[in-house]
Amino acid sequence: MNGGSALVKGPLKGYHHETYVIWPPGGPGPVKFREPRSAGLWFDRRCFLSEEDLLRGLKGRIDQVPEVVDIGGMDLQTFVEGRTLGAYGRWSRRVPDPLFEQIVRLFRQMVPITADTLHVERRCSPLDAPEDGDTAGFLGRLVVFAEEQVYAANQAEFGGLFRAVGIDEESFTRLKKKVHGFSERPFCLLHADLHRENFVVDPRGRLWTIDWELAMVGDPLYDLATHLYLMRLPADQEARMVREWCAAVEAIRPGSSRGWEHDLPLITDFKRAQSLLTDTVRLALSLRDESGFRWPALPWAAGKLERVLGAAAAPLGLVDVPGRSQIMAALVRWHRDLPDNRSRRSGRAGQ
Repeated sequence: MNGGSALVKGPLKGYHHETYVIWPPGGPGPVKFREPRSAGLWFDRRCFLSEEDLLRGLKGRIDQVPEVVDIGGMDLQTFVEGRTLGAYGRWSRRVPDPLFEQIVRLFRQMVPITADTLHVERRCSPLDAPEDGDTAGFLGRLVVFAEEQVYAANQAEFGGLFRAVGIDEESFTRLKKKVHGFSERPFCLLHADLHRENFVVDPRGRLWTIDWELAMVGDPLYDLATHLYLMRLPADQEARMVREWCAAVEAIRPGSSRGWEHDLPLITDFKRAQSLLTDTVRLALSLRDESGFRWPALPWAAGKLERVLGAAAAPLGLVDVPGRSQIMAALVRWHRDLPDNRSRRSGRAGQ
């Protein structure tokens, strides 16, 4: 496809895919070639059947999203050349004003895109598609997904580690109780993963939005909450984003920000709890490679998990929150209790 390994770049960093950039001879420029990683490490609900079909449906409606091209009978996304917003502002959490304004414009452009106006095939079940405006049902289904597809589905391998950081069945009961009393808001398209690595700044200063595979139709406030949680903006910029987001969405579809003062903190609580689940698994797995347990990385992983746990403690109602040394011990215990390690220890004991 590309005429030689010199024209291949990668793999690029990412949780869900192993991604390479290739330059096909006579093609439109660089494109991304992706191979999904294990579906067992996907901790977010997928709503659309094909990210490429979604991008086609967004053409002309959302500024600066990747093009989809046919290369050798395969749909591939064009590679946006530039720097991610994370790399662009590596030494500061503050987003430059021209880029900040482009993020607000992105929210404004998503609000009028609804299930009725977006003719792209979806994969989510009817249960995961509540009635338009049912914001409590929308977040409630996400809580159920986290309980069933992340917590319960990974009990065999990570149950002991979940218990060590305080996650159990009662955690989800508490989260479900928080969903009651939400205001209704009209649903629209959500990106659902708007963090710094999913924004690319090109050489002309244009902000491109990439990685739409977690997109869904739902509560617009969920997209704002996820964005604020992932971006970690300075306090004044976070307050400004809330103000400008409210003004932008209300100008397009009145009622889109209704009840945000009450509901935004509760959605953010869910994001904190969700991060504890996913980061517990991902950080544990990051400590293992072909050679075994990566002992030098243990303090870093435990420190990050300690911070995530501290943020999730109140939403989950945790009283006894383990410290870093206890988390390190739990991670080591998890590694030693894995079946392959237990069998190796038994083999040595029998010799």
